[in-house]
Amino acid sequence: MRIAVLSGKGGTGKTLVSVNLAAAAPQALYVDCDVEEPNGHLFFRPEKLESTPVNVLIPQFDWNLCNGCRKCIDFCKFNALAYINDLPFLFPEICHSCGGCARVCPQKAIQDVPKGIGSIKRGTSEGVTMLSGIMKPGVVTGVPIIQRLLEMIEGEEGLIVLDSPPGTACTAMETIRGSDYCLLVAEPTLFGMYNLESVCNLAKLFNKPFGIVLNKCTEEENPSETFCRQNGYPILASIPFDHELGLLNSNGGIAVRQLPTYQKLFQELLDTITEKAKRLCA
Repeated sequence: MRIAVLSGKGGTGKTLVSVNLAAAAPQALYVDCDVEEPNGHLFFRPEKLESTPVNVLIPQFDWNLCNGCRKCIDFCKFNALAYINDLPFLFPEICHSCGGCARVCPQKAIQDVPKGIGSIKRGTSEGVTMLSGIMKPGVVTGVPIIQRLLEMIEGEEGLIVLDSPPGTACTAMETIRGSDYCLLVAEPTLFGMYNLESVCNLAKLFNKPFGIVLNKCTEEENPSETFCRQNGYPILASIPFDHELGLLNSNGGIAVRQLPTYQKLFQELLDTITEKAKRLCA
C-alpha cells in the first residue's frame, strides 16, 4: 500500500507524520520526495547509505551540421535557447530536458547529453528502508528525481510512505500519481484551512481517497476542523500542540520510538488507513 502524505504548505508537520507512520510499522519503505529540502534522513539516520546520481538529457549542438534555421529556438517554450551570432545558444539552467529541439532539427545537429541534477540516497533504519531524493541548487524542476525514485520502488510491496513536497505543484502531482491513499496534514489556523482546501482539491482531481491529520491542535477554535466537518472529510487523527513532541522533533527524534503515547496514536492511524484501503479494494 502506498500512502502519500501531503500538506498545502511547508511546516505543517508533514514529515513528522510521514516518518512516524513508517516507523510505526514492523517493516516499511519511506520515500522522501520533497527533493528541494529533504529531511527525513535527519530522523532515520540511515545506515549503509548508498548514493545514486540522477541525470537528465540536455541538447548539445554539432556546429558543423547546424545551419542556424531557428526551428529549435521557435520550438522551445521555456526560452532556454536564444539566437546569437546566427547560431542557437543554450541556457542549460532553464532547459526542461523535453528533447523537443532535437526532434524538430532538420539537420540532425542536436544530440542529447547527460547533465547531473541530483542524487538518490538509500539506507536502512530499524526496519525502515529509506530513499531520499536530493536536487542540486539551481535545477529547474525536481520531477525527474521523483520519477526516478518511483521507478526504484516499482514492484515493491508492503507499506510505502511517500513524503510529498508541500503544495500542489507538479512535484506533488508526480508523487501522488501512483499512490493508493492520500494523508493530508493541516494546521488549526485559517491559513492552514485554505492550504488544506488546496490539497483536498488535488486529491480529488486525481481521484484519490484521502483522510486528514490535524496537527498542533489546542482547545481554541480550529478552522481546519470546521472545514472538514462542513465538507464531510474524515479526520483520522488529531495531534496536540505538545512541547515534549516539539522538542523531540526539533532534535530529530522519532516519537513512536521514544514516546508511548505517540506510538499508540500512529499505530492506530496506520491501522485506520489500512482498514480503509482494504474496504476500497474489496
